[in-house]
Amino acid sequence: MRRALVRPPGDSFARAISSRNLTIDVRLAQAQHKEYCEALAAADVTVEVLPADERYPDSCFMQDPAMVIGGRGIICRMGATSRRGEEEAVAEALAGRFPLTRIVPPGTLEGGDVMVLPDKILVGRTARTNHAGVAQLVVALSEAPPGEAPLPVYSVPVNDYLHLLSAATSVGRNTLIAVEAYAGHPHFTGLDVIVAPPEEAYAVNVLGLGESVIVPAGYPRVAAALRERGFDVLPVPVSEFAKADGGVTCLALVWGE
Repeated sequence: MRRALVRPPGDSFARAISSRNLTIDVRLAQAQHKEYCEALAAADVTVEVLPADERYPDSCFMQDPAMVIGGRGIICRMGATSRRGEEEAVAEALAGRFPLTRIVPPGTLEGGDVMVLPDKILVGRTARTNHAGVAQLVVALSEAPPGEAPLPVYSVPVNDYLHLLSAATSVGRNTLIAVEAYAGHPHFTGLDVIVAPPEEAYAVNVLGLGESVIVPAGYPRVAAALRERGFDVLPVPVSEFAKADGGVTCLALVWGE
């Protein structure tokens, strides 16, 4: 991944969706976001910053409203109704760079439910992503570039987690990190699966960037497992984003050159 689109949290981030109703320190969140962008740059990623949008408290979570897969931009229709509208600024930023496809009603699809593996794409069926959204993604990705076969798309039911990437995340280099309940999933056969201990389940959500991996700070066993496999681990504090059910993948829309 060589390019990232980010958007810092605005003051309205204090009202972001939270399953735990914890008080968010917005100033600390803004400082943590700056550290996150510095980690992206340290991984040799070009960072583009959109202005904060106070109309949408959750709009710093840039992974959900859009994706870039196989040279195509997918503009999502989010399952959280309060977030619908965030995608317009992202669509404008992607226009002219990629052909764009929009997910339309009754489909819902959020980027946090999509995992791209070398030979397939997995899409979590959650409260945020439905069957119609998955079906529309399949159609959009069937238009592979000339000479390339489209990757097969598989729908995966996800229970007890907000998104698929809350339970398992691909790091790259045939490596995946997962909570124990998902580590033995049939779609992960043949991958080197790091099983996060229960006390470090939050650190399942990491952002693989080639040789580097951004991880939430404070999870030493996950960090050590990644270092043992030769990754350059870049820890970033994200406590305030965790309060809003977000992780390090959530904060950027990333793609390759």
